[in-house]
Amino acid sequence: MFFASDNSGPAHPAVMQAMMDANTGYQSGYGEDSLMVEVTQMIRNLFEAPEAAVYLTATGTAANSILLATMANPWDTIFCSPMAHIHEDECNAPEFYSGAKLTLVPAQNAKMTPAALHASMEAEESRGVHGPQRGPVSITQVTEKGTVHSLEELRALTDVARNFGSKTHLDGARFCNALVSLGCSAADMTWKSGIDTVSFGGTKNGLMGVEACVIFDPKLAWEFELRRKRGGHLFSKHRYLSAQMKAYLTDNLWHDMATAANTSCARLADGLRGHDAASLLFEPQANMIFAELPRRDHKKVQDAGAHYYVWNGDPQSGDPDQPLIGRFVTDWSMTHDAVDQFLQVLRS
Repeated sequence: MFFASDNSGPAHPAVMQAMMDANTGYQSGYGEDSLMVEVTQMIRNLFEAPEAAVYLTATGTAANSILLATMANPWDTIFCSPMAHIHEDECNAPEFYSGAKLTLVPAQNAKMTPAALHASMEAEESRGVHGPQRGPVSITQVTEKGTVHSLEELRALTDVARNFGSKTHLDGARFCNALVSLGCSAADMTWKSGIDTVSFGGTKNGLMGVEACVIFDPKLAWEFELRRKRGGHLFSKHRYLSAQMKAYLTDNLWHDMATAANTSCARLADGLRGHDAASLLFEPQANMIFAELPRRDHKKVQDAGAHYYVWNGDPQSGDPDQPLIGRFVTDWSMTHDAVDQFLQVLRS
């Protein structure tokens, strides 16, 4: 009953086997391995983007930060929601790598609205040399509250950015979960919706540790390469990143794992809806739930061995009737038996 994070789950056996298979003989380093040639073509095929530049990093923080640094000048501001991964979870790494600042755009259900983004972008470049210039827009998909931007919502945001001459970055740490939720293609959710760069997540979806940076404008590629090296994120034994990503893309393993995670989440959400004392704060659309439960229920399931984050209090002490918010995340390896066990304890 481990719902703390999809970072906490195991890597898929096919991924581990791919790394073992790569661990023979000699390969060129620094991204010149033969596996990376295959990975680049596989990602271009997945995104229907034959000219896209494709690079790998070991962490999502590096992927987001180096992409945004490639897209933004030090005198720019990057627009994102207050719940964006790059604001809440990356220790100012985007600012560190880019030199730019973040402008937080008001959000509903963790998603920026076109009107709020337009107002925030319009307010900049109003002080000439004394103020920040408009930089890229960054969208988190899936959001940090478990909601998913529809294709229409994505296009509305990228239209605003384009009207101001700005590019758009998609933070896809849970990209595959969003893709399964929407039932669309990778191209539909990215360049066909006006996205310029993507952090294509793997670590949260069954890889040991690798993310793909996909750049649809090849003119940005060389700067990204230089920034990745300068930032210390160009692996010498790069083939172990490539091997993971190749396994991920082979026979749509990424889709299978994301589908499994989303299905377990839907099962858990249905069970919570059937519990009188539970309320869902956001409609779960992928593999993350925020639910409010009385402290007594949190204590009961945690005493039975459930692991998850409680956002606003100690489940073990205090008023048993006080509602506390828990975050529940399912990964590819979460079984229906584990979900049912949790719900059975909750109802007991």
